[in-house]
Amino acid sequence: MHKSHHQKAKTFFEWNDLFALLFAGLSLLLMYAGSKDFDYRFFIGLGISLYGLIYFVVHDWFVHRRFKTFKSTNAYLLAVRKAHKIHHKNRGKEKGKAFGLLFVRKDLLN
Repeated sequence: MHKSHHQKAKTFFEWNDLFALLFAGLSLLLMYAGSKDFDYRFFIGLGISLYGLIYFVVHDWFVHRRFKTFKSTNAYLLAVRKAHKIHHKNRGKEKGKAFGLLFVRKDLLN
């Protein structure tokens, strides 16, 4: 599914978007199961939801510009975008580079 994210998109949605639906469902299930006593399942589900929100805003909205409304000249945010471009430079998984969602190498901050 993630492979579709590294290919030129033909439509607004790509197979990779199914991850969001799968994890949203899991998160809701966990939060519901743990909501009676606010046990650990609720907080695991909440964590998955928060990560999903951050991923959507940073990765889909800002880095890939799926919505053209979020621009920045902030050095850190531009480094996040640059790191992700390095991740996409190689389309195969064997030589792919991990980019980190929120953490970037210091040399990219220039």
